[in-house]
Amino acid sequence: MIHASAVMLSIASASVLGLVAGVAPALAQAPAQSPQQQQPQAAPPQFVFSPWAKFCNKGPELNARMVCFTGRDARTDAGVPAVAAVLVEPEGEAKKILRVTLVGPLLLAYGARIVLDQNQPQQSPFYTCFGASCVADYEGTPDMIDKLKKGQALLVQGISLNGQQVGVSLPLAGFAKANEGPASDPKEYEEQHKKLQEELQKKQPRSPAPPQH
Repeated sequence: MIHASAVMLSIASASVLGLVAGVAPALAQAPAQSPQQQQPQAAPPQFVFSPWAKFCNKGPELNARMVCFTGRDARTDAGVPAVAAVLVEPEGEAKKILRVTLVGPLLLAYGARIVLDQNQPQQSPFYTCFGASCVADYEGTPDMIDKLKKGQALLVQGISLNGQQVGVSLPLAGFAKANEGPASDPKEYEEQHKKLQEELQKKQPRSPAPPQH
């Protein structure tokens, strides 16, 4: 991805995802822990979501086609990136891609799973990883895109190293408007992103001042 892709994919570089209840058959084969190994589950983190945004750009190649990206990310309330989802739409091509980025560490053999509302889960292997983040692609069929526009939530899941299912549910409100509307101004989006980061930093508890002697 070009400028827009850098914005969309850099939002998922390092984090631990919140636990999600329920394991589907495709993911249920992950190794189970014995009672002695099981640790008390911590409360899942709260997530803050960027607005859905659309960017369009051309590559540097001669006669390169316009490619549009519609995506959003989720961060913990501490401002740490957690997950990202981007619909990739090359101009003049019927094939579109829904690209999701999960943050690990994860069991790579199980890949990623997405669930659109109450529809059947879809599984896809990770095709690349960078740092602690792994990326999986799904075919962006007309039916899937219609569900993204009309749906309520996109659940993105994976399996952590300890065999636990992890995932984040991305609200779909605003996707249709962003996808069907004009491309966002990258500078304006970055300003919004910066303000969000500043707001998150303000919410963080400050460390107590050291005692004075």
